[in-house]
Amino acid sequence: MERHYAADQQIRDMVSGRVLVIAGSDSSGGAGLEADQKNTLGVYDIHEVPPDFLRKQIDACLDDIGVDVVKTGMLASEATIIAVSKALKDHNVAKLVVDPVMPSTTSHREMPLQTVADLERLARALQTLGPEWVLVKGGHCPFQSDGTVATAAAEKQLVVDVLYGNGQAFTIETPYHHSRNTHGTGCSLASAIASNLAKGLDVPQATKRACRYVEAGIRMAHGLGKGNGPLHHFHSTYTLPFSPDRFVEYLLERPEVAPLWDRYVYHPFVLAMGDGTLPLESFKEYLTQDYIYLTHFARANALAAYKAKNMEDTAAAASIVTHIFNEMSLHISYCQEFGLSKEDMEQTEESEACTAYTRYVLDIGQSQDWMGLQIALAPCLLGYGAVAKHLYSDPRSKREGNTYWTWIENYVAEDYVAAVRTGSGLLEKHAVQQSPARIEELVKVFVHATKMEIAFWEMYSFQ
Repeated sequence: MERHYAADQQIRDMVSGRVLVIAGSDSSGGAGLEADQKNTLGVYDIHEVPPDFLRKQIDACLDDIGVDVVKTGMLASEATIIAVSKALKDHNVAKLVVDPVMPSTTSHREMPLQTVADLERLARALQTLGPEWVLVKGGHCPFQSDGTVATAAAEKQLVVDVLYGNGQAFTIETPYHHSRNTHGTGCSLASAIASNLAKGLDVPQATKRACRYVEAGIRMAHGLGKGNGPLHHFHSTYTLPFSPDRFVEYLLERPEVAPLWDRYVYHPFVLAMGDGTLPLESFKEYLTQDYIYLTHFARANALAAYKAKNMEDTAAAASIVTHIFNEMSLHISYCQEFGLSKEDMEQTEESEACTAYTRYVLDIGQSQDWMGLQIALAPCLLGYGAVAKHLYSDPRSKREGNTYWTWIENYVAEDYVAAVRTGSGLLEKHAVQQSPARIEELVKVFVHATKMEIAFWEMYSFQ
């Protein structure tokens, strides 16, 4: 269950509020709801939903799920407005964000606007109509840097939105963008405000964040269609390229990883252990360098305990160090069967390949975070499990009279399989908390560490 915790928590964080949107439809995705005869060039036609049917839709949502904030957009008729108003009263809706959707086909300004103070006066006047808060958008009257209205395209530098309520005026400034991709800015802004209110923000903070969201949506829009295209609504969200609990699978199937992984897991040195043809001296040299490697592997996991941000991960790293300590005792006993003493191995000079590999892992641990270090360690943990599993099940492997069969059995034993399972679980738990860019960085670390593992095999003759 713990492996699902991070993903589940992210989902819970995303659904912290409930917003009901009552508005029109727009198949371009720029404005309104989900479908209508509209594109980036204009409205072709409108089909009004019967008011009594709309009331049933509202009741169906609010009777079951409830609501924290309601946002209204285009309401096609007086009868529709009356039906919505009655529904909101009947359901005791406390918070309402109204986008009036009043187009001016001639671009005529109802009031002369020259300064920010004029926007504030307009907001105060509108508040006398009844709303607790009024937001006057400034996108259609951009200002110059000195605070006066721009009269030429080159002068448009600043957008000033004015929020008025509780006797205070708040100004929100954003850069002006010369973009045609502004379709649905009002719908998006009102919905963003409603979403922020549903998350518990107060009106000034909810509005400021919504303005920042819309500004970025305009700035990062892709430019769809021939007319005024929609904003890029997902500029601050990302999707990971793998499903929860499938990071390791995704990693090993990456095109830059898969061929390297095969070279590592099916290396001739490994296959020679499986069929018993590996020269004994090569295996003894490998055991000695592997002993040296394990000392650094323990150091790296001790560093992981320090890098961990919670007690569970610290304890897991400490458990791995203990497992390595116990494994080294078995390793020494196993090496003694080949005439290798602990003193002999400790006095042996560390090979260049072993030095390069272990110092790379420790450098990643020093320079990067906990996850980076785990990825650098992963080829060893996962790879030995994969190597032994393959050799143990391969019908071409030699069991009887194979000097190396005990080595293979050690890495398919339950204690090592459990260690792989635990390590994989930690990777899966933390992988869903990474950004796509960070995943790409981690893949590069894994690739390099896997190359180091291959170099470790290639230190020895396997024929």
